[in-house]
Amino acid sequence: GLSCVRLEGIELRTPRGPVLQVAGADLMDGTPIYDIKPYLPYADSRPDALGGFAPAAGDTLEVDIPPQWLAVIPEELRAAVAGILAQDPRPSYQDDPQRVYGFRFGPLELKFTAGDGRITVCGCEMIT
Repeated sequence: GLSCVRLEGIELRTPRGPVLQVAGADLMDGTPIYDIKPYLPYADSRPDALGGFAPAAGDTLEVDIPPQWLAVIPEELRAAVAGILAQDPRPSYQDDPQRVYGFRFGPLELKFTAGDGRITVCGCEMIT
């Protein structure tokens, strides 16, 4: 089953290890919970809930693709590439403006930097 619950508290030191106290579960008392996922305000339907693990939908970064790299990207993929980059594909624990990040998208290997609310493409090559 799947239940949206409210985290009421955390007991860190118990004989069984950390225990999460939740409310609002559609469970019998004592039923084990095996998988906890964060609440995502843009995907779940609880308008009054707060999300603390993931950004809200619509939070995007400006994307700068210099002409030399834009020329490498097929025209039919340009909007998709810009859309993915705008959503900030870095791991959430990474925030180094000097680091060059990269990922593969279809036939492309993209490299980019991120900082000050902007993603800047610094490399792009077609992979065969």
